Amino acid sequence: MSGDRAGLDGRSCVMGVRFVSATANEVLDSRSRPTLAVHLLTAEGRGFSAGVPSGASTGSREAVELRDGDDARYGGQGVLGAVRNVNEPIAELLTSRVFESLEDLDRAMIELDGTDDKSSLGANAIVGVSMAAARAFAAADGTPLWRFLGPADGEPRMPVPHFNVLNGGVHAANDLDFQEFMIAPLGAPSAAEAVRAGSEIYGHLKSLLRERGHEVGLGDEGGFAPEIADPADVLQLVADAIEGAGYTAGRDGVAIALDPASSEFEKDCVYRVAGRDRSSDEMIDYYAELVDRFPIWSIEDGLSERDRDGWRRLTERLGERVQLVGDDLFVTNPAIVRDAIADGIANAALIKVNQIGTVTETLETLAVCREGDYAAMVSHRSGESDDSFIADLAVASACGQIKSGAPARGERIAKYNRLVEIEALRARE
Repeated sequence: MSGDRAGLDGRSCVMGVRFVSATANEVLDSRSRPTLAVHLLTAEGRGFSAGVPSGASTGSREAVELRDGDDARYGGQGVLGAVRNVNEPIAELLTSRVFESLEDLDRAMIELDGTDDKSSLGANAIVGVSMAAARAFAAADGTPLWRFLGPADGEPRMPVPHFNVLNGGVHAANDLDFQEFMIAPLGAPSAAEAVRAGSEIYGHLKSLLRERGHEVGLGDEGGFAPEIADPADVLQLVADAIEGAGYTAGRDGVAIALDPASSEFEKDCVYRVAGRDRSSDEMIDYYAELVDRFPIWSIEDGLSERDRDGWRRLTERLGERVQLVGDDLFVTNPAIVRDAIADGIANAALIKVNQIGTVTETLETLAVCREGDYAAMVSHRSGESDDSFIADLAVASACGQIKSGAPARGERIAKYNRLVEIEALRARE
């Protein structure tokens, strides 16, 4: 049946889908902040759900979450308005007719919202419905989600997990300015072995931290959050943990990936890291030095989203040596990524479904990356649920990379465990 699909990258089903109800409720994410759980029911009596992620470090051009602003509830962070928008106008739309494809449904919600940034209905309301609907269309098509979300002429591919083992920035209550230090088992022969490597190195890192007198408390994404201010000291610690756990540090074994999230510590193109101010060019020199010293293969948001000229120079300097990933810079927007490819800025894009607000637009961004010979990495957010949607997306898109935090905490390992499950399912095909 899947061979008969049509539409954007093949995401429609022969008979369409009729929804008979759409509901949402306010739940807590992994940071104890409110988010939405969305539930759809089809005419066949089948239910499909999704949990909505939420970011802490966000790009200025992201699709806009709808928050209540009522200081008497959750410090103004409640989402009852977004819940109401699912239960009322979106539900009315979804139950009004048969939808022929996910693209058909997503475009209808965008039109109903009527804004450029989804601020009327709320991107958090729209994306939850879009994710749940993607599951409904995949089921109607008789196709697993990890295949349904891929391009019609593509072949699924297991991604390399990037485990965030040490946190700083807005994700941790320490003095470390860089936000994420990740390990990437590039040389692992399977997803299961990659997960094993992540777990073993994470455990060894915990032991090293204790041996060296550091606390082993956790940041938002499950990585350790010691009081270490110098990124180079952290990189040495992570490299030691890789080797100490019995792995080779480097691209043939386990490499290191960084997400400095530099928009958070930049002002007027001046970057303050470990108590020192640096210009854009000095930051580029600093990254070059770190790449020379440590087995770094990927740097995400190395410069601020406001520093476009700096990004161009960073790409010219290091683009042939490491992956340079735009997150805040691109916010999963296909038009923005297309412009960046034309301008020679970065060489990869981070993919977050809630940044753009619908699954269809996310898939468009992935298609732009493929067409422009740009790498892509599917990503979680700091505020998560146990929804494993992005694992299926990463496999379907064949992008080859995913990050979902540390190999610890239920909302993080749900994605990694789903990868192992998909790998086993594919082996049995």
